[in-house]
This record gives sequence, structure tokens and C-alpha cells, in this order.
Amino acid sequence: MKILAATDFSTRSQRALRRAGLLARNVAAELTLVHVVDDDQPSAIVRLETREARRYLAEQMTSIAELKGLQCDFAVVTGNPFRGILNAAEARGVDLIVMGAHRKQLLRDVFVGTTIERVIRTGQFPVLMVNAEVEHSYKKVMAAVDMSEPSARAISTAKETGLIGEASFSLVHGFDAFAKGKMSNAGIGKDELASYVATERSQVEKELIAFLEANDFDVDNWSLQIREGGPVEAIMEAINEVAPDLLVIGTHSRSGFIKLFLGSVTESLLCSVDVDVFAVPPIRS
Repeated sequence: MKILAATDFSTRSQRALRRAGLLARNVAAELTLVHVVDDDQPSAIVRLETREARRYLAEQMTSIAELKGLQCDFAVVTGNPFRGILNAAEARGVDLIVMGAHRKQLLRDVFVGTTIERVIRTGQFPVLMVNAEVEHSYKKVMAAVDMSEPSARAISTAKETGLIGEASFSLVHGFDAFAKGKMSNAGIGKDELASYVATERSQVEKELIAFLEANDFDVDNWSLQIREGGPVEAIMEAINEVAPDLLVIGTHSRSGFIKLFLGSVTESLLCSVDVDVFAVPPIRS
């Protein structure tokens, strides 16, 4: 297995390097650290920043505890940050990109997104976004499931890359009780409404179990979080209650943007959650 960890030398990126080192150690993976120097500046500045980046990367390989003793190298590339990361990943044939959560840049991100969003949106590699401090391997992992091929692929990839390991595992799925509003407007009583929602929940649970079994997932040891509401609402509610270390989510290529269910759920979660996020893109033609 090959892992690429991208860094801009911020505190957020240092968390990503530590997580990448811990994961590489657990699964005996090859690890490459990558820094991208913006080439849209005078060539003398590019050369200076490249030289300093190489020096700092070499220092981090010996100073960060999780990186010591690993099969690890580094590279400094030039260009646009997200494209430089993807080019480095493609050149090395990596299985996983690890990045720190990037600080938002207000209006710029409304139009083009952060570096990590663009890596996920346009690349073909699973991406682990590290938000939290690194203390141990993941203990509690939660996957958002919409019963699609991408969500099944996300779970399989999380298992293959060693992210789940010995962690407890739960699934969250949000569903809409479509007739609830009309029934309420028609004056249907609370007990009947509750019975209707319970019936819908039971049906969704059967469909979810069938989906998991069809994909050869061991459902006996997994907790199912089936919640009424939209996907983001359901996921955030489950995160607040279960407090996982890691959220696993599959992305869709619909409309050329990151989409799960009916909206830009992945994009919303990348902006709002405090836990680490493992985003797996669809297989691109």
C-alpha cells in the first residue's frame, strides 16, 4: 500500500502527517510527504521556497514521532496546490491521500472550493481529511450510507486501507417519511403519525440490511443509525450522539460535483464536522 501525505507546514497539516505516519505503521505502507510550491511567482522565489521546503520536510521526517523508522520519502513539486498533489499521487500510484483540513477563504471558496475539496472533486484517489488531534488508531468509525454503489465502495475501501481495523463500526442513513406532512395537515393524530413513521423506518431498515448483505458486509457486528430527516441532518445528529473518530462517505460524480443523496452533502460535511472524514470518489472512466 502507498500513502501520500500533503503538507503546507501548518498545524493542520502536521496532524495529517502524524495520522498518515500512524496508519502507514499499522498497515506497513510506503509513505511519501509532498509539499507544493506555487509557481505563479518569480523563479528566484520558487527556487528559494523549494529549497526551504525540502529542508523542512527532511526535518519533519526525523522530528515527528509517528514518522520515525518508516519507509518514508518526500517530494517538493511546483504548480497549483490541488493539481500538484494529484500529479504527485498519479506519478506514484498511491492508494490514499492524507490532508489536513484547510482554512476557508470566504468568497474564493464559494467559487472554486478549498484545495482538499478540489482534490476530492477532480481526483480518483480516496482522501482522508484529518481534523482531530492524533492520539491513537481510530476507535469508532461511522459510514454514511445511501444504499448506492459509491457508499458500498467507500466502506470496502475503508476496510482495505486499514482505517477501520479493530474499531467499532456504525452506519447512518437518513430517510424521509414523505406522507407525514400531508397526514399532519389532514389532522391525523400523533399516534397514527408515529405508527406511520415507525413503519417507514422498519421498511428502510430491511432495505439497508439487504443492501449490506448484497455487498457481503458483516451486518451482525455493525450498529445501524436509521434516522428520519435529510442526509446532512441525519449524519450530524448521529455524529453528535455516537461521537465517532472517523466519518466514511462515498461521493458521486453527478453534475460534475461532489454529491451524495440529493445535494452536496460531502461538501457540507467537509465544512462543518470536527471529526476526520474519509471521502471515496466514484470509479471514473
